[in-house]
Amino acid sequence: MKRQFLALNIFVLCVFSSVTVAAAGLKIGYVDTGRLLEVAPQAQAATAQLKKEFAPREDEMIIIQKDLKKLEDRLARDGAVMSEAERKRVGVDMLAKKRDFRRKQEEFREDINLRRNDAIGHLQLLIKQAIEKVGKDGKYDLILYEGIAFANPTLDITNIVLKELDKPGTAKSKKR
Repeated sequence: MKRQFLALNIFVLCVFSSVTVAAAGLKIGYVDTGRLLEVAPQAQAATAQLKKEFAPREDEMIIIQKDLKKLEDRLARDGAVMSEAERKRVGVDMLAKKRDFRRKQEEFREDINLRRNDAIGHLQLLIKQAIEKVGKDGKYDLILYEGIAFANPTLDITNIVLKELDKPGTAKSKKR
């Protein structure tokens, strides 16, 4: 029994030591995708495009919100001197505008989230392609880019991938 235990221990030791020796020759890197999603030129172009695309609707939402505030202020300020019919009419008008505002606000959120998700999906594809190119060109054995709990900073190749994304010919902000 002791011989079997000793043989098993020797076998396990040999396996782990051979894995360690084999892993010593690996070229490994990791990429901080969160940082790339913020600073890549394509990310900045997509953000600017989204702001430009949705600015008119955002301005419209602000105007509606200000109109609602004016109605609320008018009702609070003049409600005591208004006739019952006038107060009721302003209240009904205010409720209708609030309902309309909430509907438009929800549509706005949905539309911007859909467009943002589309842009992020496209950007993630570009990042993946850039990582693959860096991996092949740099002869990496393994590149990790999502779900990294800890990595030695010397393995960080995010700047190399960022340079790849910044090269001419890489799509800056391809519309879908």
